[in-house]
Amino acid sequence: MRMSARSLCIAVVLSCGGILFGCAADGPVTLTERARQIHAAGIVVDGHNDLPWQVREKADSSFDDLDLSRRQDSVQTDIPRLRAGGVDAQFWVVYVPAETDGTGLAAAQAREQFALIHEMIARHPDDLELARTAADIERIVGGGRIASLIGVEGGHMIEQDLSLLAEFHARGARYLGLTHSATIDWADSATDEPRSGGLSPFGEDVVRELNRLGMLVDLAHVSPDTMRDVLRVTTAPVISSHSGAYAVAPHSRNIPDDVLRGIRDNGGLVMVVFFSGYVDPQAARIMARNLETRRELRQQYPDEADYQEAWRRYRDARPIPAGTVRSLVDHIDHIVSVAGIDHVGLGSDYDGAGLFPRQLEDVSGFPYITQELLNRGYGEADIHKILGGNLLRVMREAEQVAAQAAIDG
Repeated sequence: MRMSARSLCIAVVLSCGGILFGCAADGPVTLTERARQIHAAGIVVDGHNDLPWQVREKADSSFDDLDLSRRQDSVQTDIPRLRAGGVDAQFWVVYVPAETDGTGLAAAQAREQFALIHEMIARHPDDLELARTAADIERIVGGGRIASLIGVEGGHMIEQDLSLLAEFHARGARYLGLTHSATIDWADSATDEPRSGGLSPFGEDVVRELNRLGMLVDLAHVSPDTMRDVLRVTTAPVISSHSGAYAVAPHSRNIPDDVLRGIRDNGGLVMVVFFSGYVDPQAARIMARNLETRRELRQQYPDEADYQEAWRRYRDARPIPAGTVRSLVDHIDHIVSVAGIDHVGLGSDYDGAGLFPRQLEDVSGFPYITQELLNRGYGEADIHKILGGNLLRVMREAEQVAAQAAIDG
């Protein structure tokens, strides 16, 4: 029987005669040799890492200035810490700010980010190799390298041109996040005002084309109505590359239970985000209020400098708690209880956010998740599903849908 951290704490108290001197659940997770072995025996897949944009912003897209072969404290990701964290397969993200929507710059900047990811992989052939299929992941990991996949974060980058999906697929993309922080013409974002009530007819065509290509539809950042529309239209399993459970942490970026059940029925996967603002319940409530406050401040302060100063004062007065490894595993527990063990994975969002739970401050922390899962009674086979086995299954099924579509013509 699996036990929550709180249940374990109560059990300890009762065994000590009901006297509470402090709960072990409040302290750090202690890594055991058993957890290390289980972690090393699985294939660990992280669904979302924004390092390429950080290289662009902090090092002018130069891997000479940001050498990933050694520890780089200006970012949360580098090869030594990927190795320390036991990360076997990483989705590197093509990110372009949502503000480029409608400017004619989004697709061009996306191509630059694809090129940067390919350059990163080429510079480290002993450690990284591009993966396009589930079989590629297994082969590359078996050879001792980190399978490097590509995801695209934001449908604004296709500039309402379905042919760009095929181009991005050819460049290595294996999922498309339909929106980022802003609603676009054909899909509503979780953190913006709705425009289509979910997907527009063109948005439905995007989903069908992704199915045909074998690219996963990524529900992270989209509104619940968009999620429901995708589940109605898609013929392949979907993912959410970095989201949590709304019932655990109430923020619009997280997934409500009815959608979790829909993802179960679809055969899809929720890859649990690590960002504290979506994981810790108190942090999620603060972040949700921040969304409303930012809109209010925008109206109150039309001058950009005045707005930024007002927002800084408001934000600094309300810091969000980091949470712990246990906060994150609470989301896994909930998704398992609603959708089942076959429908949950990991999607960190490292280098895409600023605050992460204690012991998960960078990519070296993944083994602590394995330890906490073990502490809660998960068996080795189920832990391996969460770490990466479920993502491999979803990819295979999406590849089969695309293969059948090619046969059907």
